Amino acid sequence: MNWDDLKIFLDVTRQPKLEGAAAHLQLDATTISRRIKRLEQELGMTLFERTRRGHVLTPAGERLTLQVEAMESIFLDILSEAASEQSAAGRIRLGVTEGLGSAVIAPALKHFKHSHPKIDIDLIALSGFVSVPKRQADMSILLTRPAVGRLKVRKLSDYSLRLYGTREYLEKTPPVRSRSDLQDHTLIGYVDDLIYSSQLRYFEDLLPGLRPHICSPSILSQLEIVASGAGLGILPVFMAQRLPVLVPVLPDDIRVTRSFWLAVHQDVASLTRNRLMIDFLGNLMNDLP
Repeated sequence: MNWDDLKIFLDVTRQPKLEGAAAHLQLDATTISRRIKRLEQELGMTLFERTRRGHVLTPAGERLTLQVEAMESIFLDILSEAASEQSAAGRIRLGVTEGLGSAVIAPALKHFKHSHPKIDIDLIALSGFVSVPKRQADMSILLTRPAVGRLKVRKLSDYSLRLYGTREYLEKTPPVRSRSDLQDHTLIGYVDDLIYSSQLRYFEDLLPGLRPHICSPSILSQLEIVASGAGLGILPVFMAQRLPVLVPVLPDDIRVTRSFWLAVHQDVASLTRNRLMIDFLGNLMNDLP
């Protein structure tokens, strides 16, 4: 077997559509497809099912993935040991939820970069999760504690969410004195079938059957919709407090608490640059409202 073919195989397991793997590997999709077929012929087994969703692993492919990932881990361990442990240099890829990444982490990175000028950062802030076990990031901030994978996990912080609207909206609409009054209002929330975590189903917890009327998978878009005066939405306090136009609604009754968890791949957790980032994130989130 050719190790280069195995590396291509591993990349396709992480980016099932050949176009994505091709962009990452800087190869054309035809070459990748040919190399995968060659690997399957050499092994005498089918590693992928070709579907509209891309290349999906077969049971044989899943078994090979575990073996190749183990080989990759050994290689990365060797590289880590060869690197100077005292050198705070290199690149960190940090995956983070969109709201936290944009409102809290992005503005603070200048301080980290000032203290550690030789460390570069890829901040992957998405409406969803970036997978550490699949090597999409060195570390990722999640809404739930991950249960599987070769990870080191720590709780970063709890945070609060409240119901918000603008004064202008509240002055023009029926008063909100209790949760039941929310049925008379325009609610802003997530697109139901695009919710990537059960921790984001706020309205179902507050009042069964209550559903938002204007929806977006992006918390940044929801924030702007609420701030425009279109309706009421449940927003993280650390985001809403940045906009003076927003005021809490039913502040004594509606308060949601969630948590942020940091997951770091075991293979890179001991690297100096990653330890510095872990400490930075822990200190940054100590005072999260």
